[in-house]
Amino acid sequence: MTSGIAIAASEQRDIGAAVDELKHALGGRPYQHLLVFFAVHFDAAKLSAALALAFPGVAVSGCTTSGEIVPRGMIEGGVLALAFPHDGFCIHADIIEDLGSVGVERAGGIVRRLKSQLRNPLPNRTNTFGIMLIDGLSNAEETLVAAVHWAIDDIQLVGGSAGDSLAFANTALIHNGKVWIQSALLLMIETDVPFRIFKTQNFDPTSIKLVVTAADTANRIVHELNAEPAAREYASAIGLLPNDLGPFSFASYPLVVKVGGDYYCRSIRNMNPDGSLTFFCAIDEGLVFTVARPQDMVSSTEQTLREVEASLGGIDVVIGFDCILRRLDAETSQIRHQVDQLYRKYHVVGFHTYGEQFNAMHLNQTLTGIAFGRRDVTP
Repeated sequence: MTSGIAIAASEQRDIGAAVDELKHALGGRPYQHLLVFFAVHFDAAKLSAALALAFPGVAVSGCTTSGEIVPRGMIEGGVLALAFPHDGFCIHADIIEDLGSVGVERAGGIVRRLKSQLRNPLPNRTNTFGIMLIDGLSNAEETLVAAVHWAIDDIQLVGGSAGDSLAFANTALIHNGKVWIQSALLLMIETDVPFRIFKTQNFDPTSIKLVVTAADTANRIVHELNAEPAAREYASAIGLLPNDLGPFSFASYPLVVKVGGDYYCRSIRNMNPDGSLTFFCAIDEGLVFTVARPQDMVSSTEQTLREVEASLGGIDVVIGFDCILRRLDAETSQIRHQVDQLYRKYHVVGFHTYGEQFNAMHLNQTLTGIAFGRRDVTP
């Protein structure tokens, strides 16, 4: 048998038409929880209300995106619904609000409360996992992920930051009929379906170093690299002019930092009028960036998914949190069609993010996710 998770998507721009299409595709089965990823042009409050009417008695949670990954591949402007059944799953969820003030401090208590609700008194990485969706404009991902991971103990954590198609103006989450900003949603999920948490990235570090010499750390803005204006120094390092910088160049020439013997992206969000650079991740003065060059995204991603498939004995569905810069890089490299084919092959669905969560780390320019195998049920 399959995992039991049902998937539906719509590219209708009208909320009523989109929800009707989701309802028709999901049928009349009794679902426990609906996880929804939707384009920012949808009014979050109206979409939440329409979903509550269409699926009475079903908990609904989700967030805005910078693009959706649906069964046919990557799209922009649609809505994806993942419907979890009662059989084989037990889902506990709560909102961590006010991330700009006291939310991070309260995160540990919320985690402990959710853990107290678990059916299994000894949760572990084989029967329980966490999904966290964070407002991608909160600038709080690192501290929040660290706090939640510390409290969650041996339970693995994966997730993504809500996006708004590179507008950087209007991200949102929905949960229990309300719209939430500057907040995060934590789902703790018990299951007897086999699963694997994973991450994959595709870049090689070069010998070029850029040191942060002046920064506004609270707002993730770097003013100087190597004691020179940040945008000008970055552009010089990758062989471009400052006026040529934009999302596609940021995707093609990522900056990485070395942590514990491994490299992690600290991706640039945008260039500002004063020549400074705003980042998706936390930064600090003295931080040493290494300029990286992309590897073959298709082969590196397939290698990871192939290994996950082998460990599960087959993949039923993958919920993926894919950095928006990976999609831009795929478009620049003219391999988007190949990535679509790869995601269809391994049943990857999810959304394009402003950052990815993986256990204790908040990452950029990665694909993180959870893969579900097939549950054997004796008649």
